This record gives sequence, structure tokens and C-alpha cells, in this order.
Amino acid sequence: MDLTPLLASFLLVAVAELGDKTQIAVITLSSHHNALLVFIGGILALLLVSGLGVAIGETFTMIIPLSMIRFASAILFLAFGVYTILSAGKKEEQVERFGSKSVALSVFSMVALMELGDKTQLAVMMLAAEYGTPLLVYAGVALAFTAITGLGVLIGCKLLRLIPLRLVKLGGGVVFILFGIVFLLNAVLPIYLNT
Repeated sequence: MDLTPLLASFLLVAVAELGDKTQIAVITLSSHHNALLVFIGGILALLLVSGLGVAIGETFTMIIPLSMIRFASAILFLAFGVYTILSAGKKEEQVERFGSKSVALSVFSMVALMELGDKTQLAVMMLAAEYGTPLLVYAGVALAFTAITGLGVLIGCKLLRLIPLRLVKLGGGVVFILFGIVFLLNAVLPIYLNT
């Protein structure tokens, strides 16, 4: 059995996602939410979106326009950034009590939207088409995303020991808003430039 598709997929995704927006989001979220819930929400979203990418290849971006995906991601990031900044002044137990019910779902939604149409997902689609072995490609992608998400959660958990929660939340909120602005510009500029 040729394991080249598995190894190629693992290496490509691991290198591409290291320090990527998804990992930064996981680090930020796990620094002030339940790390296990962040990991579960993030990894489920990554596995689902990767599975879709492997299964339907390039036709996925034909179904949902990339500009709509970017716009939805921008709105979600901006909203989450504002919420994170506003919650920075609240007591930790109030924020955690409110967020613990929906942390995994929020992380799942955010990560899934971030990854739809992302460069990594496009690469996964191409790898699946190139090698013609979707299960091996998916296995490599799943292993890479599990490792990178786990690393992000570990980094996020340790962050609170070095920096006060309020500052982590403020910084995280700013990072989310910056990503939201970038996504919004990526969604709007191509439409504006084509008119």
C-alpha cells in the first residue's frame, strides 16, 4: 500500500495550518474557555469541512460562492471579536457560565466558516483529485488537523499562566476583529473591482 497520499496530505496541512488563522482562533478561544470544548468544536468542524472537501472536490465552491463564505466568516469574526472585547471586563465565572453551554457549538461554527474555501481546503480538494485515494488523503488531513488543533489548545491553556485573562480577551477580540475586516475586504473588494 502506497502511503504517499497520507503523508503528503499530513505534511501539507500541518505546515499550512501552523500559525494560520484557525490555529490562532483555537489558541485565543482555549485561553479563556474550556479547552476540551474548544478542541472538540474545532476538530469536529475541521474534520467535517475536510471530509466535504475530499468528497466533493472543487464542486463545493461552485455550490456556495466564495464571496458569500468570506462575507459570513467576516460577520462571524466581527461579532465574536466585539463580544470578546465586551466580555473582557466581566468576571470570569459569569463569562464561563454563559459560554460553557455553547462553546463547542460556537467554535464549531467559527472554524467551519473559516475553513470553507480556505487555501488548505482547496489544497485538500486538489490532493484528493490528484491521488484518487480520498480515504488516505482524509486520514492524513485528519491527523494533521488533530495535531495542530491540539497544539493550539495547549498553547492557549498555558497563555493564562503568563497573561491576565482580561488582556488575553482584549487581544483575542482585536485579533478576531482584524480577521473579520480582512475577510470582509476579501469578500467585498473582488465584487467592487469587477463592477
